[in-house]
Amino acid sequence: MTQRLYETDAYLRSCDAEITRVTESGLVLDQTVFYALGGGQPGDRGTLTLADGASLNVVDTRKTADGDIEHLVDLEQLQALGGRALLNQSVLATIDWQLRHQHMRMHSCLHLLCAVVNAPVTGGNLTAQKGRLDFDLPEATVDKVSLTDALNELISADTPTSLQWISDAELAVQPELVKTMSVAPPAGAGRVRLLNIEGVDLQPCGGTHVARLGEIGPVRVSKIEKKSRLNRRISVVFA
Repeated sequence: MTQRLYETDAYLRSCDAEITRVTESGLVLDQTVFYALGGGQPGDRGTLTLADGASLNVVDTRKTADGDIEHLVDLEQLQALGGRALLNQSVLATIDWQLRHQHMRMHSCLHLLCAVVNAPVTGGNLTAQKGRLDFDLPEATVDKVSLTDALNELISADTPTSLQWISDAELAVQPELVKTMSVAPPAGAGRVRLLNIEGVDLQPCGGTHVARLGEIGPVRVSKIEKKSRLNRRISVVFA
């Protein structure tokens, strides 16, 4: 299985790797800094550079059915390499850092939103510019101004974040840690990673996050929508 270096250090921008599989749409590596689409966070983009200097643009990153990570590449560039044997070649894997950092900032912000809205989360999604969470919130008990103020107050406190690991069994006896109703926590591998924002939020998450909340920068709640009787969607943008 592809070793996911971003799970322990989201600030790694590149790594040396070896191509372990060539698919119709991309390459699988023995290890990677590329985050694969999941949990509402997009997959990373970037480049894979071969030892001879030839490079491939990574346009998306996805998990395979067997747990590897596939780097989807520009197919024209892949075809241009002709019959070159890519299997077992060494590459330098480099992410688009600006895009990744924006994802990290917004993902961490959504954890803060989850902390200030007292309701279960029914869905969520983020991009480099905005993010949203859906809450099981039948009544209009929140407003844009108060939520914006609450988020920016937490961000300005610049609290550090940290990662913790617990076993699947430990998670099973602490169901209160799971705040998402529609997205299952990244369990099943024997242990689960938690994102801890001291005194603010603690929950399972496999995504990438900032080291300190101040990195998020000012944000604004742009919209609150009633999507159904038991579902309100709260959208956040960078201010």
